[in-house]
Amino acid sequence: MVVQDSRFLRLQHAMKQSAQVLLLALLIWMLLALLVFTYFADFQVNQNPKTISSFKSESPRSTYFQHSGRAIKASSNARWGVFAERRGPYQRRQAFLPPHPKEYFYFRNFVDRRRLGLKKSMINPPEGKGRDDYFSNPWSVVRGLWKGHVSSRMLSVKLQRAMKDHVHTNKHRVLYKGQRKLNKSKQEMLCQMKEQAQIRTLNGTEQPFADLGFKQLVPPPLQQKYRTCAVVASAGAILNSSLGHEIDSHDAVLRFNAAPSEGYERDVGSKTTIRIMNSQILANPKYRFGSSLLYKNITLVAWDPAPYNIDLHKWFLRPDYDLFTPYITHRKAFPEQPFYILHPSFIWKLWDIVQSITEENIQPNPPSSGFIGIILMMNLCEEIHVYEYIPSMRQTDLCHYHELHYDMACTFGAYHPLLYEKLLVKRMSTASEEDLRKKGKVTLPGFSKIKCPL
Repeated sequence: MVVQDSRFLRLQHAMKQSAQVLLLALLIWMLLALLVFTYFADFQVNQNPKTISSFKSESPRSTYFQHSGRAIKASSNARWGVFAERRGPYQRRQAFLPPHPKEYFYFRNFVDRRRLGLKKSMINPPEGKGRDDYFSNPWSVVRGLWKGHVSSRMLSVKLQRAMKDHVHTNKHRVLYKGQRKLNKSKQEMLCQMKEQAQIRTLNGTEQPFADLGFKQLVPPPLQQKYRTCAVVASAGAILNSSLGHEIDSHDAVLRFNAAPSEGYERDVGSKTTIRIMNSQILANPKYRFGSSLLYKNITLVAWDPAPYNIDLHKWFLRPDYDLFTPYITHRKAFPEQPFYILHPSFIWKLWDIVQSITEENIQPNPPSSGFIGIILMMNLCEEIHVYEYIPSMRQTDLCHYHELHYDMACTFGAYHPLLYEKLLVKRMSTASEEDLRKKGKVTLPGFSKIKCPL
Protein backbone atom coordinates (compact mmCIF):
# COMPACT_ATOMS: atom_id res chain seq x y z
CA MET A 1 0.00 0.00 0.00
CA VAL A 2 2.86 2.38 0.85
CA VAL A 3 4.52 1.60 -2.48
CA GLN A 4 1.28 2.34 -4.39
CA ASP A 5 0.82 5.65 -2.52
CA SER A 6 4.38 6.65 -3.36
CA ARG A 7 3.88 5.92 -7.04
CA PHE A 8 0.62 7.85 -7.03
CA LEU A 9 2.31 10.88 -5.47
CA ARG A 10 5.14 10.79 -8.00
CA LEU A 11 2.66 10.56 -10.87
CA GLN A 12 0.63 13.45 -9.44
CA HIS A 13 3.78 15.56 -9.07
CA ALA A 14 4.83 14.82 -12.64
CA MET A 15 1.40 15.86 -13.95
CA LYS A 16 1.59 19.15 -12.04
CA GLN A 17 5.01 19.86 -13.52
CA SER A 18 3.75 19.11 -17.06
CA ALA A 19 0.77 21.40 -16.56
CA GLN A 20 3.03 24.19 -15.34
CA VAL A 21 5.35 23.78 -18.35
CA LEU A 22 2.37 23.77 -20.72
CA LEU A 23 0.92 26.88 -19.08
CA LEU A 24 4.26 28.65 -19.28
CA ALA A 25 4.65 27.73 -22.98
CA LEU A 26 1.14 29.02 -23.70
CA LEU A 27 1.87 32.27 -21.91
CA ILE A 28 5.13 32.76 -23.87
CA TRP A 29 3.32 32.07 -27.15
CA MET A 30 0.65 34.63 -26.33
CA LEU A 31 3.28 37.23 -25.46
CA LEU A 32 5.11 36.62 -28.74
CA ALA A 33 1.88 36.88 -30.71
CA LEU A 34 1.07 40.16 -28.96
CA LEU A 35 4.53 41.54 -29.74
CA VAL A 36 4.27 40.57 -33.41
CA PHE A 37 0.80 42.11 -33.70
CA THR A 38 1.97 45.33 -32.03
CA TYR A 39 5.01 45.54 -34.31
CA PHE A 40 3.03 45.27 -37.52
CA ALA A 41 0.29 47.58 -36.28
CA ASP A 42 2.88 50.26 -35.50
CA PHE A 43 4.55 49.62 -38.84
CA GLN A 44 1.34 50.28 -40.74
CA VAL A 45 0.60 53.44 -38.74
CA ASN A 46 4.07 54.91 -39.04
CA GLN A 47 4.33 54.19 -42.73
CA ASN A 48 0.83 55.12 -43.83
CA PRO A 49 1.24 56.28 -47.43
CA LYS A 50 -2.02 58.19 -47.58
CA THR A 51 -0.53 61.64 -47.89
CA ILE A 52 -2.93 62.74 -50.57
CA SER A 53 -4.93 65.80 -49.71
CA SER A 54 -8.61 64.94 -49.76
CA PHE A 55 -11.74 66.92 -49.29
CA LYS A 56 -15.38 66.05 -48.81
CA SER A 57 -17.17 65.83 -52.10
CA GLU A 58 -20.12 68.02 -52.90
CA SER A 59 -21.98 64.98 -54.17
CA PRO A 60 -22.50 61.80 -52.11
CA ARG A 61 -22.29 59.83 -55.33
CA SER A 62 -18.70 60.85 -55.92
CA THR A 63 -16.04 58.15 -55.52
CA TYR A 64 -13.00 60.28 -56.05
CA PHE A 65 -10.48 61.83 -53.74
CA GLN A 66 -9.40 65.35 -54.54
CA HIS A 67 -5.88 66.40 -55.38
CA SER A 68 -6.50 69.95 -54.23
CA GLY A 69 -9.26 72.51 -53.89
CA ARG A 70 -10.70 74.48 -56.72
CA ALA A 71 -12.74 77.66 -56.95
CA ILE A 72 -15.87 78.74 -58.79
CA LYS A 73 -17.98 81.83 -58.70
CA ALA A 74 -20.36 82.08 -55.80
CA SER A 75 -23.01 83.35 -58.19
CA SER A 76 -23.28 84.12 -61.88
CA ASN A 77 -23.90 87.76 -61.05
CA ALA A 78 -20.59 88.12 -59.14
CA ARG A 79 -18.35 87.63 -62.15
CA TRP A 80 -15.19 88.72 -60.41
CA GLY A 81 -16.55 88.35 -56.88
CA VAL A 82 -16.46 85.89 -54.03
CA PHE A 83 -15.14 82.38 -54.64
CA ALA A 84 -16.13 79.10 -53.02
CA GLU A 85 -14.09 75.89 -52.83
CA ARG A 86 -15.35 73.04 -54.98
CA ARG A 87 -14.22 70.03 -56.92
CA GLY A 88 -13.06 70.31 -60.49
CA PRO A 89 -12.15 67.91 -63.29
CA TYR A 90 -8.40 68.30 -62.76
CA GLN A 91 -8.88 66.77 -59.34
CA ARG A 92 -11.07 63.89 -60.35
CA ARG A 93 -8.27 61.40 -60.11
CA GLN A 94 -8.59 58.27 -58.07
CA ALA A 95 -6.08 57.87 -55.29
CA PHE A 96 -3.86 54.84 -55.71
CA LEU A 97 -1.78 53.05 -53.12
CA PRO A 98 1.94 52.87 -53.93
CA PRO A 99 3.36 49.69 -55.43
CA HIS A 100 5.38 47.13 -53.51
CA PRO A 101 8.66 48.47 -52.10
CA LYS A 102 10.67 46.26 -54.44
CA GLU A 103 9.24 48.29 -57.32
CA TYR A 104 10.83 51.34 -55.75
CA PHE A 105 14.38 50.07 -55.98
CA TYR A 106 15.60 52.77 -58.37
CA PHE A 107 13.90 55.57 -56.49
CA ARG A 108 14.91 54.15 -53.11
CA ASN A 109 18.56 53.96 -54.11
CA PHE A 110 18.86 57.27 -55.89
CA VAL A 111 16.46 59.82 -54.39
CA ASP A 112 17.97 62.71 -52.47
CA ARG A 113 15.76 62.71 -49.39
CA ARG A 114 17.19 65.95 -48.10
CA ARG A 115 15.55 67.86 -50.92
CA LEU A 116 12.10 66.94 -49.74
CA GLY A 117 13.01 66.78 -46.07
CA LEU A 118 11.42 63.33 -45.85
CA LYS A 119 12.04 60.34 -43.67
CA LYS A 120 12.87 57.07 -45.35
CA SER A 121 9.48 55.70 -44.29
CA MET A 122 7.77 58.51 -46.22
CA ILE A 123 9.81 57.89 -49.35
CA ASN A 124 9.15 54.14 -49.35
CA PRO A 125 5.55 53.48 -48.34
CA PRO A 126 4.82 49.91 -47.25
CA GLU A 127 2.93 47.24 -49.04
CA GLY A 128 -0.74 47.91 -48.45
CA LYS A 129 -3.74 45.66 -48.30
CA GLY A 130 -5.15 45.19 -51.76
CA ARG A 131 -2.12 46.87 -53.34
CA ASP A 132 -2.11 44.51 -56.31
CA ASP A 133 -5.71 45.52 -57.03
CA TYR A 134 -4.45 49.00 -57.80
CA PHE A 135 -1.33 48.36 -59.84
CA SER A 136 0.15 44.94 -60.41
CA ASN A 137 3.25 45.73 -62.44
CA PRO A 138 3.95 49.34 -63.42
CA TRP A 139 7.31 48.41 -64.91
CA SER A 140 5.61 46.42 -67.68
CA VAL A 141 3.84 49.63 -68.73
CA VAL A 142 7.05 51.65 -68.55
CA ARG A 143 8.89 49.10 -70.69
CA GLY A 144 5.94 49.10 -73.08
CA LEU A 145 6.28 52.86 -73.47
CA TRP A 146 10.01 52.50 -74.15
CA LYS A 147 9.17 50.04 -76.92
CA GLY A 148 6.19 52.03 -78.20
CA HIS A 149 3.67 49.26 -77.53
CA VAL A 150 1.21 49.77 -74.68
CA SER A 151 -2.54 49.78 -74.04
CA SER A 152 -4.90 50.42 -71.14
CA ARG A 153 -5.32 46.67 -70.73
CA MET A 154 -1.86 46.64 -69.15
CA LEU A 155 -3.04 48.89 -66.32
CA SER A 156 -4.61 47.83 -63.05
CA VAL A 157 -8.27 46.96 -62.88
CA LYS A 158 -9.07 50.00 -60.76
CA LEU A 159 -7.18 52.39 -63.02
CA GLN A 160 -8.94 50.94 -66.05
CA ARG A 161 -12.25 51.39 -64.26
CA ALA A 162 -11.46 55.04 -63.50
CA MET A 163 -10.67 55.67 -67.15
CA LYS A 164 -13.90 53.99 -68.26
CA ASP A 165 -15.87 56.06 -65.77
CA HIS A 166 -14.56 59.25 -67.40
CA VAL A 167 -15.49 57.93 -70.84
CA HIS A 168 -19.01 57.19 -69.58
CA THR A 169 -19.42 60.52 -67.76
CA ASN A 170 -18.17 62.64 -70.69
CA LYS A 171 -18.32 65.87 -68.70
CA HIS A 172 -17.31 68.08 -71.65
CA ARG A 173 -19.83 66.48 -74.04
CA VAL A 174 -17.12 65.36 -76.44
CA LEU A 175 -18.41 63.98 -79.74
CA TYR A 176 -15.53 62.89 -81.95
CA LYS A 177 -16.55 62.68 -85.60
CA GLY A 178 -13.14 62.30 -87.20
CA GLN A 179 -11.60 59.25 -88.76
CA ARG A 180 -9.16 56.89 -87.06
CA LYS A 181 -6.01 55.60 -88.68
CA LEU A 182 -4.07 53.39 -86.33
CA ASN A 183 -0.92 52.43 -88.23
CA LYS A 184 0.46 55.80 -89.21
CA SER A 185 4.18 56.09 -89.72
CA LYS A 186 6.29 58.49 -87.72
CA GLN A 187 6.39 60.90 -90.63
CA GLU A 188 2.62 60.77 -91.07
CA MET A 189 2.07 61.56 -87.39
CA LEU A 190 4.54 64.45 -87.47
CA CYS A 191 2.91 65.91 -90.57
CA GLN A 192 -0.56 65.57 -89.04
CA MET A 193 0.69 67.39 -85.96
CA LYS A 194 2.27 70.15 -88.03
CA GLU A 195 -0.89 70.61 -90.10
CA GLN A 196 -3.46 70.49 -87.31
CA ALA A 197 -1.69 71.69 -84.14
CA GLN A 198 -0.61 75.20 -85.02
CA ILE A 199 -0.64 77.24 -81.84
CA ARG A 200 -3.59 79.51 -81.23
CA THR A 201 -4.12 81.96 -78.36
CA LEU A 202 -6.91 84.35 -77.44
CA ASN A 203 -6.38 87.51 -79.51
CA GLY A 204 -9.33 89.53 -78.25
CA THR A 205 -11.21 89.64 -81.56
CA GLU A 206 -13.88 87.05 -80.65
CA GLN A 207 -16.86 87.64 -78.41
CA PRO A 208 -17.24 88.06 -75.52
CA PHE A 209 -13.58 89.09 -75.27
CA ALA A 210 -13.81 91.82 -77.90
CA ASP A 211 -16.34 93.78 -75.83
CA LEU A 212 -14.13 93.40 -72.75
CA GLY A 213 -11.17 95.08 -74.42
CA PHE A 214 -8.95 91.99 -74.56
CA LYS A 215 -7.49 93.10 -77.88
CA GLN A 216 -5.70 95.94 -76.12
CA LEU A 217 -4.39 93.56 -73.45
CA VAL A 218 -2.96 90.64 -75.40
CA PRO A 219 0.72 90.75 -76.46
CA PRO A 220 1.99 90.08 -80.00
CA PRO A 221 1.50 86.47 -81.17
CA LEU A 222 3.86 83.69 -80.09
CA GLN A 223 6.29 82.81 -82.88
CA GLN A 224 9.19 80.42 -83.37
CA LYS A 225 12.48 81.85 -82.18
CA TYR A 226 14.49 79.08 -80.50
CA ARG A 227 16.88 76.49 -81.87
CA THR A 228 16.93 73.83 -79.12
CA CYS A 229 14.46 73.64 -76.24
CA ALA A 230 14.00 71.59 -73.09
CA VAL A 231 10.63 70.56 -71.72
CA VAL A 232 11.04 69.61 -68.06
CA ALA A 233 8.30 67.41 -66.65
CA SER A 234 7.56 67.74 -62.94
CA ALA A 235 7.63 63.97 -62.33
CA GLY A 236 9.23 62.63 -59.18
CA ALA A 237 11.46 60.43 -61.34
CA ILE A 238 13.63 63.42 -62.23
CA LEU A 239 15.05 63.48 -58.69
CA ASN A 240 18.75 62.59 -58.60
CA SER A 241 18.94 62.54 -62.40
CA SER A 242 21.79 65.08 -62.57
CA LEU A 243 20.19 66.48 -65.72
CA GLY A 244 20.35 70.11 -64.64
CA HIS A 245 23.42 71.10 -66.67
CA GLU A 246 22.07 69.45 -69.84
CA ILE A 247 18.69 71.12 -69.39
CA ASP A 248 20.23 74.58 -68.93
CA SER A 249 22.33 74.13 -72.08
CA HIS A 250 19.25 74.58 -74.27
CA ASP A 251 18.19 77.94 -75.69
CA ALA A 252 14.82 77.82 -73.97
CA VAL A 253 13.38 75.81 -71.06
CA LEU A 254 9.68 75.15 -70.48
CA ARG A 255 8.40 74.33 -66.98
CA PHE A 256 4.93 73.51 -65.69
CA ASN A 257 2.55 75.05 -63.19
CA ALA A 258 4.29 75.83 -59.88
CA ALA A 259 7.30 73.53 -60.30
CA PRO A 260 10.33 75.26 -58.72
CA SER A 261 13.97 75.05 -59.73
CA GLU A 262 15.52 76.57 -56.61
CA GLY A 263 16.94 73.78 -54.48
CA TYR A 264 16.67 71.26 -57.32
CA GLU A 265 19.14 72.80 -59.78
CA ARG A 266 21.36 69.73 -60.02
CA ASP A 267 18.45 67.68 -61.37
CA VAL A 268 16.11 70.14 -63.12
CA GLY A 269 18.39 73.09 -63.96
CA SER A 270 17.87 76.73 -63.10
CA LYS A 271 16.80 78.33 -66.39
CA THR A 272 13.14 79.05 -67.11
CA THR A 273 12.03 80.69 -70.36
CA ILE A 274 8.35 79.74 -70.57
CA ARG A 275 5.95 78.50 -67.90
CA ILE A 276 2.66 76.88 -68.88
CA MET A 277 0.00 76.81 -66.18
CA ASN A 278 -3.46 75.38 -65.75
CA SER A 279 -5.98 77.89 -64.52
CA GLN A 280 -5.93 76.90 -60.87
CA ILE A 281 -2.40 78.33 -60.58
CA LEU A 282 -3.87 81.76 -61.31
CA ALA A 283 -7.00 81.36 -59.18
CA ASN A 284 -5.86 79.50 -56.08
CA PRO A 285 -4.21 81.85 -53.53
CA LYS A 286 -1.84 79.15 -52.29
CA TYR A 287 0.18 79.44 -55.52
CA ARG A 288 0.73 83.18 -54.97
CA PHE A 289 0.51 83.97 -58.68
CA GLY A 290 0.52 87.70 -58.11
CA SER A 291 3.63 87.76 -55.92
CA SER A 292 5.80 84.67 -56.43
CA LEU A 293 9.08 85.02 -58.32
CA LEU A 294 8.26 81.80 -60.19
CA TYR A 295 6.08 83.83 -62.55
CA LYS A 296 8.31 86.89 -63.06
CA ASN A 297 10.51 87.82 -66.05
CA ILE A 298 9.46 84.87 -68.22
CA THR A 299 6.80 84.13 -70.83
CA LEU A 300 3.56 82.86 -69.28
CA VAL A 301 0.99 80.63 -70.97
CA ALA A 302 -2.29 79.72 -69.23
CA TRP A 303 -5.08 77.35 -70.19
CA ASP A 304 -8.42 76.15 -68.89
CA PRO A 305 -10.85 73.48 -70.14
CA ALA A 306 -13.76 74.74 -72.18
CA PRO A 307 -16.71 72.89 -73.72
CA TYR A 308 -15.72 70.66 -76.62
CA ASN A 309 -17.98 72.68 -78.91
CA ILE A 310 -15.84 75.78 -78.09
CA ASP A 311 -18.68 77.87 -76.64
CA LEU A 312 -16.60 80.88 -75.62
CA HIS A 313 -19.50 82.68 -73.89
CA LYS A 314 -20.23 79.66 -71.71
CA TRP A 315 -16.53 79.21 -71.00
CA PHE A 316 -16.11 82.85 -70.01
CA LEU A 317 -19.04 82.68 -67.58
CA ARG A 318 -18.09 79.30 -66.08
CA PRO A 319 -14.43 78.38 -66.45
CA ASP A 320 -13.06 75.59 -64.30
CA TYR A 321 -11.14 78.30 -62.47
CA ASP A 322 -11.45 82.00 -63.02
CA LEU A 323 -8.29 82.72 -65.00
CA PHE A 324 -9.64 85.86 -66.68
CA THR A 325 -9.58 88.18 -63.68
CA PRO A 326 -5.94 87.44 -62.76
CA TYR A 327 -5.00 87.65 -66.43
CA ILE A 328 -6.45 91.15 -66.80
CA THR A 329 -4.88 92.27 -63.52
CA HIS A 330 -1.47 90.90 -64.46
CA ARG A 331 -1.46 92.33 -67.98
CA LYS A 332 -2.32 95.78 -66.65
CA ALA A 333 0.34 95.59 -63.94
CA PHE A 334 3.07 94.09 -66.19
CA PRO A 335 2.26 95.04 -69.80
CA GLU A 336 5.80 94.23 -70.99
CA GLN A 337 5.67 90.60 -69.83
CA PRO A 338 4.43 88.18 -72.54
CA PHE A 339 1.36 86.43 -71.16
CA TYR A 340 -1.05 84.34 -73.23
CA ILE A 341 -4.22 82.29 -72.79
CA LEU A 342 -4.42 79.28 -75.08
CA HIS A 343 -7.51 79.15 -77.26
CA PRO A 344 -9.77 76.18 -76.40
CA SER A 345 -9.78 75.12 -80.05
CA PHE A 346 -6.04 74.43 -79.79
CA ILE A 347 -6.54 72.33 -76.65
CA TRP A 348 -9.29 70.19 -78.16
CA LYS A 349 -7.52 69.83 -81.49
CA LEU A 350 -4.70 68.09 -79.64
CA TRP A 351 -7.25 65.74 -78.10
CA ASP A 352 -8.67 65.01 -81.56
CA ILE A 353 -5.21 64.12 -82.86
CA VAL A 354 -4.58 61.65 -80.03
CA GLN A 355 -7.96 60.00 -80.56
CA SER A 356 -7.47 59.84 -84.32
CA ILE A 357 -4.53 57.42 -84.01
CA THR A 358 -5.88 55.41 -81.04
CA GLU A 359 -8.12 52.37 -81.35
CA GLU A 360 -9.46 52.64 -77.81
CA ASN A 361 -11.83 55.40 -76.74
CA ILE A 362 -9.61 57.76 -74.78
CA GLN A 363 -10.85 59.82 -71.84
CA PRO A 364 -13.02 62.67 -73.22
CA ASN A 365 -11.16 65.23 -71.12
CA PRO A 366 -8.55 67.81 -72.16
CA PRO A 367 -4.95 66.66 -72.67
CA SER A 368 -2.46 67.09 -69.85
CA SER A 369 -0.37 70.22 -69.39
CA GLY A 370 2.64 68.08 -70.29
CA PHE A 371 1.33 67.19 -73.73
CA ILE A 372 0.08 70.72 -74.36
CA GLY A 373 3.50 72.09 -73.42
CA ILE A 374 5.33 69.68 -75.72
CA ILE A 375 3.24 70.66 -78.76
CA LEU A 376 3.52 74.32 -77.81
CA MET A 377 7.32 74.02 -78.00
CA MET A 378 7.15 72.14 -81.32
CA ASN A 379 5.61 75.37 -82.61
CA LEU A 380 8.41 77.53 -81.20
CA CYS A 381 11.62 75.47 -81.48
CA GLU A 382 13.65 73.65 -84.12
CA GLU A 383 14.43 70.73 -81.80
CA ILE A 384 12.76 69.73 -78.54
CA HIS A 385 14.18 67.55 -75.75
CA VAL A 386 11.55 66.34 -73.29
CA TYR A 387 12.68 65.06 -69.87
CA GLU A 388 10.77 62.53 -67.74
CA TYR A 389 7.47 62.86 -69.55
CA ILE A 390 7.97 59.23 -70.50
CA PRO A 391 9.40 57.64 -67.35
CA SER A 392 13.02 56.57 -67.03
CA MET A 393 14.40 53.73 -64.90
CA ARG A 394 13.87 56.05 -61.92
CA GLN A 395 10.09 55.74 -62.31
CA THR A 396 8.16 56.20 -59.08
CA ASP A 397 4.58 57.03 -58.19
CA LEU A 398 5.68 60.25 -56.48
CA CYS A 399 3.65 62.67 -58.59
CA HIS A 400 5.93 65.70 -58.50
CA TYR A 401 9.54 66.10 -57.46
CA HIS A 402 8.69 69.10 -55.30
CA GLU A 403 5.74 67.83 -53.26
CA LEU A 404 4.75 64.73 -51.33
CA HIS A 405 1.84 63.18 -53.20
CA TYR A 406 1.66 59.56 -54.37
CA ASP A 407 -0.64 58.63 -57.25
CA MET A 408 0.17 56.32 -60.15
CA ALA A 409 -2.51 58.13 -62.17
CA CYS A 410 -0.10 61.06 -62.39
CA THR A 411 2.09 58.90 -64.62
CA PHE A 412 -0.40 56.84 -66.59
CA GLY A 413 -3.56 58.92 -66.39
CA ALA A 414 -7.08 58.66 -65.05
CA TYR A 415 -8.65 62.02 -65.88
CA HIS A 416 -6.24 63.04 -68.66
CA PRO A 417 -5.55 60.60 -71.54
CA LEU A 418 -1.89 60.49 -70.45
CA LEU A 419 -1.11 56.95 -71.52
CA TYR A 420 -2.17 57.65 -75.09
CA GLU A 421 -0.43 61.03 -75.20
CA LYS A 422 2.84 59.45 -74.10
CA LEU A 423 2.53 56.67 -76.64
CA LEU A 424 2.07 59.26 -79.40
CA VAL A 425 5.10 61.24 -78.22
CA LYS A 426 7.20 58.07 -78.13
CA ARG A 427 6.14 57.15 -81.66
CA MET A 428 7.19 60.60 -82.90
CA SER A 429 10.50 60.62 -81.01
CA THR A 430 13.93 60.12 -82.51
CA ALA A 431 15.62 59.39 -79.16
CA SER A 432 17.26 56.04 -78.45
CA GLU A 433 15.92 53.59 -75.90
CA GLU A 434 19.04 54.26 -73.84
CA ASP A 435 18.03 57.93 -73.59
CA LEU A 436 14.61 56.82 -72.42
CA ARG A 437 15.98 54.41 -69.83
CA LYS A 438 18.68 56.65 -68.36
CA LYS A 439 17.29 60.16 -68.85
CA GLY A 440 13.60 59.71 -69.53
CA LYS A 441 14.31 61.80 -72.64
CA VAL A 442 12.57 61.94 -75.99
CA THR A 443 13.70 64.14 -78.87
CA LEU A 444 11.26 65.72 -81.32
CA PRO A 445 11.66 67.95 -84.37
CA GLY A 446 10.03 71.34 -84.41
CA PHE A 447 7.37 72.04 -87.01
CA SER A 448 9.82 74.15 -89.05
CA LYS A 449 12.00 71.07 -89.53
CA ILE A 450 9.24 68.67 -90.56
CA LYS A 451 9.06 68.22 -94.33
CA CYS A 452 5.69 67.06 -95.57
CA PRO A 453 4.32 66.30 -99.03
CA LEU A 454 2.23 69.04 -100.60
